[in-house]
Amino acid sequence: MSEFLEHPESVSGTVKWFDPVKGFGFIVSGDEGPDILLHVNVLRNFGQSSVADGSDVTVRIQKTERGVQAVEVLTIQPPALVESEPLADIAELDQDAVANAPLEPGRVKWFDKGKGFGFANIFGAPEDVFLHVEVLRRSGLSDLAPGEALAMRVIDGKRGRMAAEVQAWEAALTKDADD
Repeated sequence: MSEFLEHPESVSGTVKWFDPVKGFGFIVSGDEGPDILLHVNVLRNFGQSSVADGSDVTVRIQKTERGVQAVEVLTIQPPALVESEPLADIAELDQDAVANAPLEPGRVKWFDKGKGFGFANIFGAPEDVFLHVEVLRRSGLSDLAPGEALAMRVIDGKRGRMAAEVQAWEAALTKDADD
């Protein structure tokens, strides 16, 4: 018999892996409990269609006959930055200036995770905005789908407009309402 909790408990953990193509992934619980299934529909209810491996998350869980699964995502914190060669276009930027740049509404034109980049459009602007996979990782995302709504902090890079930070549109709206 399933154990359905009237008020599901909150658990913090780390994303072990998430595959947006398969539509699910797993979270390793911080309290060393069993792995927690994270379904893409639960993630979409939070406003994202993907999450970067290594992200810290807080979720509400439900225990079922098939194991423990997330029923609501409460928070997502992108993974700690791995020491790697930074993107030349954003390496010298003042991170405070990027953080204070306005979030602009946009939509994914296309993104190819294998190639490591794609493009988006800012509503009302004619030029495309370059999206690099490393910026997605730093923002806590792992992939983007065509037509997906985004909030982006856009800078002028060496080769044109590029996203310096990307957030799922719904998550950005929630954060903005909290401020």
